[in-house]
Amino acid sequence: MKLAVVGAGWAGLAAAVQATQAGHAVTVFEAARTLGGRARSVPVAGPQGETFTLDNGQHILIGAYTATLQLMRDVGADPDAALHRRPLALQFPDGSGLRCPDAPAPLDALVGICTARGWQWRDKLSLLRAAIGWQRAGFVCAPGTSVAALCAGLTPKVRAEMIDPLCVSALNTPAEGACAQVFLRVLQDALFGVRGGSHLLVPRHSLGALLPDVALHWLESRGAQVHLGQRVQALQAQGGQRWDVDGQVFDRVVLASPPGEAARLVEGVPEALPALHTWAAQARALRFTAISTVYAYSPTVARQPLALPMLALRCTAEWPAQFVFDKGQTSAAHHDDALVPPGVLAFVVSASTGSRDWLEQHISAQAAAQLGLHDLQVLQTVVEKRATFACTPALVRPPMDIAPGLRACGDYIAGPYPATLEGAVRSGLAAGSGL
Repeated sequence: MKLAVVGAGWAGLAAAVQATQAGHAVTVFEAARTLGGRARSVPVAGPQGETFTLDNGQHILIGAYTATLQLMRDVGADPDAALHRRPLALQFPDGSGLRCPDAPAPLDALVGICTARGWQWRDKLSLLRAAIGWQRAGFVCAPGTSVAALCAGLTPKVRAEMIDPLCVSALNTPAEGACAQVFLRVLQDALFGVRGGSHLLVPRHSLGALLPDVALHWLESRGAQVHLGQRVQALQAQGGQRWDVDGQVFDRVVLASPPGEAARLVEGVPEALPALHTWAAQARALRFTAISTVYAYSPTVARQPLALPMLALRCTAEWPAQFVFDKGQTSAAHHDDALVPPGVLAFVVSASTGSRDWLEQHISAQAAAQLGLHDLQVLQTVVEKRATFACTPALVRPPMDIAPGLRACGDYIAGPYPATLEGAVRSGLAAGSGL
């Protein structure tokens, strides 16, 4: 069949690859000039005036992202070479916190909890009791439960040093307003799934080189057409399951664009059925939260790298960053990308609310107080205002199927995962199959 995929983010690329593998003739339309959607690369000016490539935010994968890792292999990428893998560690600059060994699940989590530095036995036992309870319940909780309510029995130390950082990084929503059911699914896959599921996978290259560029070459080498800089203006039903996309008729269409853009196209269908209006209303009802990444340079770190490639930070009203990444420890040159020099750091602020100037000022103060860095030079601050949907309890997310022959995919589509690369890829694979 002839399939149109509208959008070339990670979900759209996954749908296009899946459909191409099934033998369909795929055409991809992307409004931007680059692939990757919100997970894309940007040039950054370095401390000496040099230019290298970083991302529009510090993204991280985990070993449980099995669909994403398999998609990379399917299009010819090498996850082992492209990703810096290490066991889960939520360790703070003073050495306290959780650090798991490289062991089968859930033994790695059990050992990590029992050996967590700075935790008393009552902290560890409260988490072990809760984890056993979650497992016995099949990682299912009452609808409408928040993460804060789910974890009310844990000690303040465990909530502050494990639950809150994991929740805000995975769901981009503070624990008080985050969906406990989605959080439990993340914990189940990461800590009780495949061996290495909890491992942290930090990209060595820019995100464009990680998957989108490789996927583009794979698609075009198999006859797929990819049109960049071409925003789809209108859809029109053609009877049966066929659709007109800006004057071209396709047997099926997959909308892999952001929810607002997908809603615009659905609402514009002439004589739209009530079901289409319902779907568009659900897409437009989603609320979004921001993620900010402050890229900075420290001569001190250039001489002496951080203790780990990723460190947890103590987040307060005045110190907004939850994590800092030492890019010099994980980055590598790739094709035309220049090697990221030692000393470049990425400070990540999930559920971000402050202005760019406020973030830079307060993260500089946080780096001085928590890392002892008084020489921080901000290179670039990236604020993604609509980075993810707010993953709140009992959230109604739009379904994949919109109308006969018309589907949608993306990390916001109904499913068990939060707005992550894995959620986007799994949604795309599902939309591209069974056409």
